[in-house]
Amino acid sequence: MPLDTAPTDAPLLAPAGVSPHADSTARPTLSVIMPLYNEEATLADVIHRVLSLDFGVDIDLIAVDDGSSDGSTAILHSIPDPRLRVAIHAENKGKGAAIRTGLNAAMGDIVVIQDADLEYDPTQWETLIQPILRGDADVVYGSRFLGRPEGMRWQNRLANEALTALTGLLFRARITDMETCYKLIRLDVLDDVRLEASRFDVEPEITARLLRRGVTIHELPIDYVARSHEDGKKIGWRDGIAAVRTLLKWRLRPAA
Repeated sequence: MPLDTAPTDAPLLAPAGVSPHADSTARPTLSVIMPLYNEEATLADVIHRVLSLDFGVDIDLIAVDDGSSDGSTAILHSIPDPRLRVAIHAENKGKGAAIRTGLNAAMGDIVVIQDADLEYDPTQWETLIQPILRGDADVVYGSRFLGRPEGMRWQNRLANEALTALTGLLFRARITDMETCYKLIRLDVLDDVRLEASRFDVEPEITARLLRRGVTIHELPIDYVARSHEDGKKIGWRDGIAAVRTLLKWRLRPAA
């Protein structure tokens, strides 16, 4: 698909309703939403890993460039694979806004978010997706704390565990990793969910709104290699406060 290099808030994607996998309808499709902002150091590697996967599903990769000012946009335009679709935000709006753009374009049976760094290894999807493919689950989270988190600062781990504990308390749920990036969800479960968060508070919003609906979240262990702020990690303590506010908002908001 030709790509336009001009920054725009209009997604540069295949026309709505036109599946990039029309010749392989017998296989389920995994829509991978990749929000990114100034990730030129790792972007090509992550995209290669995603597009190299082969475990019985088709890949629909939606990269959302959230106003990058480095070489990320050029990297996206240098990859001619038709499974890669690109949307560009003219300015940085936040991870949640990028995910909303990706969800609006997703055409798969199942959706997952993949950060554009190397903290999460997409080869783990092969295990995570199996309960959904078997019909045993609608939602599967990859839990870092059931697996092997490497390099995570104790402050970050404590914050993650505290937010997960608060989630369990507010929504009477047993989960171990609310903030995980790897949330594999049947797309039809999200059909009438209109996310509101624009930044990192999108993670607690997704979880809170699933649990409010009575959706069971299954968890499986994953490996995880944390990166530092020096390496480009963007989340900070203010995002933790925003996560608490988001959890409380969706617990207290009256049902529609």
